[in-house]
Amino acid sequence: MIRFSNRPALACLATLALSLQGCATYPDAEVATAPATAEAQAPVGPGLWKVADEDTTIYLFGTVHALPENVEWYEGPIETALAASQELVTEIPGNAAKDPASQQMVMAKALLPADGSLREMLTEPDQTSYEMALTRLGMPPASFDRFEPWFAGMTLAVVPLLQAGYAAESGVEVKLEQLAPPDAKRAALETLEQQIELFDTLPVESQIAFLMVSADNIDRVVPMMDRMVAEWLEGDADGLAALMNEGLTDPVLADALLYRRNASWAEWIDTRLDTPGTVFIAVGAGHLAGRDSVQDYLAGRGLTVSRVQ
Repeated sequence: MIRFSNRPALACLATLALSLQGCATYPDAEVATAPATAEAQAPVGPGLWKVADEDTTIYLFGTVHALPENVEWYEGPIETALAASQELVTEIPGNAAKDPASQQMVMAKALLPADGSLREMLTEPDQTSYEMALTRLGMPPASFDRFEPWFAGMTLAVVPLLQAGYAAESGVEVKLEQLAPPDAKRAALETLEQQIELFDTLPVESQIAFLMVSADNIDRVVPMMDRMVAEWLEGDADGLAALMNEGLTDPVLADALLYRRNASWAEWIDTRLDTPGTVFIAVGAGHLAGRDSVQDYLAGRGLTVSRVQ
């Protein structure tokens, strides 16, 4: 069984969940209009790296998939690098979340069989905690009865952030799509279906464990995300890694969410260096921080990665 050990693991998974929030119609929740508490206060700047050869430059930018409206980050080397790029590469295609076929795919994977009920899958203590969490979020107890635990857990991780003013529309990827040169090619490292499969293929007991971490920590998600944004704005890769990735103590989960993907992306980058041009790659900041990061896998391939900011 995969164990979700603590709050950093929840924050890491919540960040991924935010990139998927447009792919389903979530049950109604009371969304507050007050802004989130994370603020940009004279940041050093989010981390930006590059790997290059004689005719190719590839920038690596760590993102936060959702932000409050008041966070400013697009300036200096980031702006210069994107403006010089002929290709913008993100984790998934920029329009994936709004594609009707993608939305149908997510819902098809998220729904339980016709005779299934999420709350009936829970022990009595877990059901009580889960229903209390829904009530505190202004949601009916039956909100996710028809959904698999991973989907309910993802949504419970996201709703407090939405209520605090975080939004994917303010996230880095959306802004990069808007600000990239109009003639720049768009590409993606993964499909939305591949990202959903990361959770849909977890054992049921592991999905329930994730759900209960989300339910038990709804009051801690926003402070955790605020800290993540602060570390990101300061460009503190080590601090961000400690906050985002150290909670992934189970090797199976860490391999699925981080290491296997980092290795795959490093291979993609290595191959892309064979084609001349300038490329701007934007992936979740946790992939560019800590041990076995994308940079580590690139170094293992004999490539030199330098920090730009």
